[in-house]
Amino acid sequence: MKNQLKKSISVLLACVLLLCTATPLAGAVNIKDKLESAASDLLPLGKKGAYSVVEDILTGALNLAQKAIPDRKDMIDPSQYQSENFYPGTETFLKQPAKNAQWSLGYSCASLVPDDWQEHDYYLGGFIGIENGFSNHVEEVIDDMRVRVIALSDGSSRGTTLFGTIDAIGVSNKDIRAIRGIVAKEAAKRGITLNGINVSSTHCHSCIDTQGLWTDLFKKMFKNIFAAITGFFKLENGTDETYLSFLRQTVADAMLDALSKMTPGKLTYAVKDIGEQYFNNKNRKSATSLPSELHRFMFVPDDANSKPTIIANLGAHPDVAGLPTESNSGRALSGDYVYYIGEELEKHGYNFMFFNGAIAGIYIGRGPSSDGLDLERRYQISERYGREIARFLMAMTMTEKEIYASDLYDAKTIEQERAASTDYTLWCENWKPVTAREVSPLLNLRLKEVRVPVTNPLILLAGKLKLANYDILKDKKGNYSVITEIGYLQLDDIPVAFVPGELVTDLYAGGASLTKSGSVNYSDFGHASLKELFGENTLCFGLTNDAIGYIVPDNDYKFVLFDDHYQESISLGQATASTLMIAFEELAREIG
Repeated sequence: MKNQLKKSISVLLACVLLLCTATPLAGAVNIKDKLESAASDLLPLGKKGAYSVVEDILTGALNLAQKAIPDRKDMIDPSQYQSENFYPGTETFLKQPAKNAQWSLGYSCASLVPDDWQEHDYYLGGFIGIENGFSNHVEEVIDDMRVRVIALSDGSSRGTTLFGTIDAIGVSNKDIRAIRGIVAKEAAKRGITLNGINVSSTHCHSCIDTQGLWTDLFKKMFKNIFAAITGFFKLENGTDETYLSFLRQTVADAMLDALSKMTPGKLTYAVKDIGEQYFNNKNRKSATSLPSELHRFMFVPDDANSKPTIIANLGAHPDVAGLPTESNSGRALSGDYVYYIGEELEKHGYNFMFFNGAIAGIYIGRGPSSDGLDLERRYQISERYGREIARFLMAMTMTEKEIYASDLYDAKTIEQERAASTDYTLWCENWKPVTAREVSPLLNLRLKEVRVPVTNPLILLAGKLKLANYDILKDKKGNYSVITEIGYLQLDDIPVAFVPGELVTDLYAGGASLTKSGSVNYSDFGHASLKELFGENTLCFGLTNDAIGYIVPDNDYKFVLFDDHYQESISLGQATASTLMIAFEELAREIG
């Protein structure tokens, strides 16, 4: 019993850190700030030396704690892993469109807010801390939590590709494969050939938890520590299985609905740099790249009675609405800025699809988007940002004069806001239009399973306690790992990389943290960025087909929890980035 007591105490201390790092919202007043302040006294001794000391202490203590927790009985050896519901992509890669090929697209959208949200205990995923009393129980629904789906075919008879984006902090590969299983079974009954079923997350911090770390964390954490050490009880899932079952079925139904609504039409593509002021590199200053492009695909159906669909891609955390303040508990459900992009586009007659980008450390910017106005609720900042991005999307090819003459320009409201603000900026001032080009009907898709080592003791602790919804593998040497996916999509000559987590921007676009002089470990990363690998015009679809946390360059990885190294605490480990980038290199060779 004495040994069990010692184990329990060490694990409890580790779980305090686990709780702190389950708070991935910048701006929160938490232990990270106190650690950073205390560490400032050590840094004059030498950054690298101070970091190494702190890292050794943290990882040593946490490794002792995670080793005190027995392995889960459902862990298997990698050699016993059997892949299920995995789609490798299109059977062949075409170099040009098939004869008489034409795009077809189907769209669907559904709410993921359950009818019983006022009766059942639901929790928001993305923030839990002192500011909201360590409770993120849903108290209010401001707008909506949605899944948006497109079914896309290039008319080449190689099958249809499904894309779904869920307003959520993240969805595990395990749940995505369950969704695929539901869809595949029904699609087969309908005689529909699918070459891919891809599910992304917006990474919204104010929607119902889909990962487990924020769902009644205290109760489940302490219960599972006791259960794991004593063996008296079964471990309780961190996730709400009742809700996930509802989510999986709703997403699958939306995908099947999109398949039933496919119609032929044309696809165009435009990209506009909207300026770095709309993005904020908040807590990863070593990553020097800050992609500020807004990408827009627009599908216009041949049927004039059908709605066009705008597909948007940009990279910024939807984190504002859920952040607690003096006037906001942080317990209100909101789809954040993504919801308001969609609402504004829908008001103007468009369907809306969204893919987030490389967002590790990147949040929304521009003040942040409040225009100096006195806004009572946090979600109003998200609303202003979202509606402005929607206007960007609709006005991409318009001249400034055309914007002023359209209903995108509300002169009365603008003048009222200017009068009430000391720092107002007009979104269309000095506007420069861009050209939208037609995208030829050519879709190539390739996905690849990747086994990523798990060395972060906090993640191992969460996994052993079943707080996070993913399966862990363990080999005969005692090494832990998880299976995830990467992907490559080609639309005509436009490359898109599917990344299963929050990618540091330098890994996407190149930057100082990949170099010896710009990294904390004073070494080169040694691998190409995605843009170097696939081309300068490559897009990044982040948190696609998994949500494994932050993906940090190996050479800039320090598990110290301060000085802009927060992301490491919610990363699988130091080799995550290199493992994935090596897989992308292999993928590039395979597709030529």
